[in-house]
Amino acid sequence: MSNLLSRITINPKQCGGRPCIRGMRIRVSDVLDLFAAGLSAEQILEEMPDLDADDLKAALIYASRKLNHPVLVA
Repeated sequence: MSNLLSRITINPKQCGGRPCIRGMRIRVSDVLDLFAAGLSAEQILEEMPDLDADDLKAALIYASRKLNHPVLVA
């Protein structure tokens, strides 16, 4: 799984420092928005031919890990 996460890159000079797929100007949020709009993985890959299935998995894993962090209560 960590191998998939290496596909997510963050460059402060690209896309406002937002996480992107493999250094391209395709943001993780772009992929998530397409899933949220109801597109299937196959449809996203047709829409964005520079991506592959592992890129989509990486975006989902990245988002899941960012949301699943401990919350400390004071």
